[in-house]
Amino acid sequence: MEFPIDRFRELQTPFYYYDTALLGQTLQTAQSLLMPDWHIHYAVKACTNPGVMHRIAEAGLGADCVSGGEIRAALAAGFPSESIVFAGVGKSDWEIELALGSDIFCFNVESIPELEVIQEIAQRMGRTARVAFRINPNVGAHTHENITTGRAENKFGIAMEDMVGVVRLARTMANVECIGLHFHIGSQILDMEDFATLSLRINELQEVLASYGFSFPHVNVGGGLGIDYEHPDLSPIPNFKDYFDTFKRYLRLHKGQQLHFELGRSLVGQCGTLVTKVLYVKQGNARQFVITDAGMTDLIRPALYDAQHKIENLMRQSPLATYDVVGPICESSDVFARDYRMAETRRGDLLALRSSGAYGEIMASQYNCRPLPKGYLTEQL
Repeated sequence: MEFPIDRFRELQTPFYYYDTALLGQTLQTAQSLLMPDWHIHYAVKACTNPGVMHRIAEAGLGADCVSGGEIRAALAAGFPSESIVFAGVGKSDWEIELALGSDIFCFNVESIPELEVIQEIAQRMGRTARVAFRINPNVGAHTHENITTGRAENKFGIAMEDMVGVVRLARTMANVECIGLHFHIGSQILDMEDFATLSLRINELQEVLASYGFSFPHVNVGGGLGIDYEHPDLSPIPNFKDYFDTFKRYLRLHKGQQLHFELGRSLVGQCGTLVTKVLYVKQGNARQFVITDAGMTDLIRPALYDAQHKIENLMRQSPLATYDVVGPICESSDVFARDYRMAETRRGDLLALRSSGAYGEIMASQYNCRPLPKGYLTEQL
C-alpha cells in the first residue's frame, strides 16, 4: 500500500486512512466468487466510517446490523432496508420498533423471550416480522477466546435441543414469518476446517427440521473470515476463494434455498491504517520505548485481544532497532507492540499501524478526555 506522506504531514494525528482503491478491489473479488442466490451483508460493526459504508452500499451489498444505531447508519449510507438483517442477543424495544418501521429484511432471533417481544411489538404496530432463528451449533473456532460465538457456553443463539420447540412456537404467532436459519461461530478465522465443520452441522440440523416438516427459504452462515495481520502487503485481499469453496463443497442447501454471508473484517480490514506521530523515544533500564500520540483509545485491539498489527515507520527504513511501541494513556495495557523490530525512530516520525480498517475507528473511545480520531478516504486527501 502506498501512502500520501506529504499530505499526512499536514494532518492532525492520530487519524485513520482508508485506501478506497483496495476497498473496491476487495469488494469486487468477493462478489465475483458468489454463486447465484448467494448474498453478502456487510457486518456494519467492523467500520461505520460514512465514506466506507457508502462505497459498500454502492457496490450492492446488504447490511448486517447489531443495533438500532447501526440500522440508522446503514440506511443513511444508502443500504436498502430490504437488504438489512438485524442480529444481536439484546434488542431493545425501540430498536425492534425501528427495524419494523423500516421494513428490514429480517431479524436474527436469539431466544424465546426475544421472539415473544418481537411478536408483541409487531402486533401492536400492525406489522409482520420476518425472522431467522440463530442456532448455536456448538462449533468451536480457532481464534481468540473473546471472539468465539458458536460454542454452547457462549451467550449467543438458541440451543440446538431447543430449536424445534422454538420453530413450533414461532409458527403459532400471527405477526411472525419464519424465513430462515442463522449461524455465526466467531471472527478472524483462518482455518477453513472450522467452516467445513459448521456446514456439516447445518446439514444435520436441516435434516432434523425437515423430519418435523420444517423448511426455510434462507440460510445465513454468518461471517468470520480473517485477514493477514502479519503480511498486509503480501495478502491485501483475503482468501475469499477458499472460504466460498468450503461452503460450496460441504454445505447441502435444499432446493430453492438462498445463502447469506455476513462479512465485515475481511472486506474492510486491510484497507484501513491508523497513522500516528512519535512523541518521544524513551530509554528505560532494560527497554526502549517509542511513545506515540495514538493510544488504546484510538486502537483498542492490542489491549483487548492481544492483537498484533504490523507497524511501519513511514519516514525511515533503516537501520533497525527494537522498541516497545506504546501510547500516552494512563494504563499499563496501552501497548501496541513489545520487542518490536522496525526502523530506528525519532521524535516527529509518522508510524502506520496497518490492517486497522476493522474494529479500529469504530471502537475508539474518549477515555482520558481524548478526542476521537478522524477518518479520511484516499480521495479526501
